[in-house]
Amino acid sequence: MTLDGYPATHAAVADLKASGAIRPETKIWASKYLNNIIEQDHRRVKQRIYPMLGFKSFANAATTINGIELVQKMRKGQFDITRLRSGAKVRMPQV
Repeated sequence: MTLDGYPATHAAVADLKASGAIRPETKIWASKYLNNIIEQDHRRVKQRIYPMLGFKSFANAATTINGIELVQKMRKGQFDITRLRSGAKVRMPQV
């Protein structure tokens, strides 16, 4: 698990290990740079959600975020749409 230098996250992980929610063998890496790659992937999601000013339910939030992430994966070529084809033509959105 890679964490940044924020002390609260390290304390939370220690509490999770103590309670048994996380295995005690889990290795923790502290680096403010390794997490940047993951945060850059979330940049598009954050840009799309910010103007929405929140969601009324958790289900709506989860569905919206999953849709945004799916479109981003399709644009990056990380999602194979050929397995979705069931005889009908699937159209990719134009960027």
